[in-house]
Amino acid sequence: MWLLYAFSGPLLWAISTHIDKFLVDKYFRHSDTAVLMVFTAFLGVLALPVMWLFEPQVLALPWLATVVMTVSGVLYMGAMMFYLRAIQSEEASVVAPLFQANTLFTFALGLVLLHETPRWPQLLGAGLVVAGALGLSLDRKLHLGRFKPRLVLLMCGATFVLALSSVVFKFFAVQDAFWSTTFWTFVGEGLFGAGILAVPKYRRQFVQLFRKNPGAVIGVNAANELINLGGGLGVRYASLLAPVGLVSAISATSTFFVFLFGILLTLFFPRLGREDLSAQNLLQKAVGGLLIMAGVVMIEVYTKGG
Repeated sequence: MWLLYAFSGPLLWAISTHIDKFLVDKYFRHSDTAVLMVFTAFLGVLALPVMWLFEPQVLALPWLATVVMTVSGVLYMGAMMFYLRAIQSEEASVVAPLFQANTLFTFALGLVLLHETPRWPQLLGAGLVVAGALGLSLDRKLHLGRFKPRLVLLMCGATFVLALSSVVFKFFAVQDAFWSTTFWTFVGEGLFGAGILAVPKYRRQFVQLFRKNPGAVIGVNAANELINLGGGLGVRYASLLAPVGLVSAISATSTFFVFLFGILLTLFFPRLGREDLSAQNLLQKAVGGLLIMAGVVMIEVYTKGG
C-alpha cells in the first residue's frame, strides 16, 4: 500500500502545480509570492484544532522533537517560497529539472541519518525514475547557458531543505506519533506565515489582494492548499512504510502528471494550458514516461521481494 500513498503525492501535486501557475499569473503577477505562502500557513493553522481533537496526544511530544519539527515546518515553507519565486521569474522547464535533485539529496540523507541502505536494483529503479522525470522536464530547445547560477544554487538549496525535512520527519515519526509530528510541522508553517505578515510590505499586499479579489483568492487558494496538503500527507505516510529515498523517487513522477494534465488542458481548456503537442515533443514525453514506469516496477518488485 505504500506505493499507493507515494503516488498520491505526485498526482495531487501535479494538479496543484497547474493551480499555482494560474494563481501566480492571474493574481500574483505583480505581488511577491511570499504572500501566497500566507494562505498555506493559515490553512495549516486551521487544521491544528482538528488534529488535536483527532489525537489529543499531539501536545505530549518531547520538547526536542517539538522544536525540530517546528523548525522543519519553517524550513519547508521557506523552500517552497523560493520555488514559487523561481517559477514566477523563470520558465517552468528551467526550474522543474532542478527539483529532481530532491531525490538524490533524500537518498544521501536517508543513508547518513536513517542508515537506509538501498540495494542496486532500487538505486537503478530510482535512477530510471529521475532520468525519465528529467526527460519530461527538459525542453529540447533548452540550452545550458540559460541556467542562471543563482537560480541553480537557490533550487538546490530548496530541494536540500525539502529532503532534510522529509528525513527529519521520518526520524522523529518513527519514534513518536505520525499526527504529533505533523501537528508541530504545521505549527512551524503557521509561524512562518505570521512572520510574513509581520513585514509591512507583505501585509499591505495581502490586504490589497483580499480587497480586490477576496472570493477568488481565498476559494482557489483553499482548494489548492487542500490538494497540496493531501499529497504531502500521503507522501509523508508512505515514508513511514518504505525508505524515504524510494518514496522521493516516486515523487519525481509529478513531472509526468504535470505534462499529462497540461495536454488535457490544452485540448479541452486551451485558455488554461499551452502544452506543445508536436510529434517530437510527444515522443520525448512518451520515452520519459516509459522510463519512469520501468523504474517504478523495479522498485515495487524488489520491495515486495524483500
